[in-house]
Amino acid sequence: MRTYSKFERKLVFSSLLISFLLSMGGQASAMHIMEGYLPATYCVAWGAICIPFLVMGIINIKKTVKDKPKTILILAMSGAFIFLVSSLKIPSVTGSCSHMTGTGLAAILFGVSSTSVLGLIVLIFQAILLAHGGLTTLGANTFSMAIAGPIVAYLLYNAGKRMKINRKVNIFIAAALGDLLTYCITSIQLAIAYPSPDGGVLASALKFLAVFAPTQLPLAIIEGILTVLIIIGLETYAVPELKELNYFDN
Repeated sequence: MRTYSKFERKLVFSSLLISFLLSMGGQASAMHIMEGYLPATYCVAWGAICIPFLVMGIINIKKTVKDKPKTILILAMSGAFIFLVSSLKIPSVTGSCSHMTGTGLAAILFGVSSTSVLGLIVLIFQAILLAHGGLTTLGANTFSMAIAGPIVAYLLYNAGKRMKINRKVNIFIAAALGDLLTYCITSIQLAIAYPSPDGGVLASALKFLAVFAPTQLPLAIIEGILTVLIIIGLETYAVPELKELNYFDN
């Protein structure tokens, strides 16, 4: 369990306060949602919610670089994996798309907050270089892909460890369901921003989920398999680095 200095605790508390105040400015509602698709209040609200995670992520990455320098290459590789697989998009519904997220790997190895920073960096590059997502929807996309999904992957992985589930099976489940949760959140976010005239937010969310499901279910399975394969490679060639990350601890 990492301990934070007094300054770091104040920084995290301040970010939580800022997040709360900004998110009160409008209704909250987005994953790679295109530029200009969400109203401004929704963009601000989702961006504000991301702030505490990003602040903690920067602190944790700084600690990792300082205390576990051998793991920097794996951290960079985790970010590259997110960029690669989340750039392979399949059109799914107006204003969005289906693709793997790649964040389960980083969440398992480095935790949720560090993953949020990696995801934000990836989303910025994709918005600028690939016109994938957008700068106005950056906060919304960060929350769904780099925070919500990793939270599920991290919790499931650690629960599986406590239940003594086979490590490879555990990793597959965590990565695949973390991917799927991202799209559940995206569907809910889009539904909040654009509720159905008949049935409101719930009906709209179900419609988005129905459109996403045919492409996202197989993609989640593929992401789970890819994550397991990468872990197998790391267990073969990066044992010292994994030990520094306490990966082998039960």
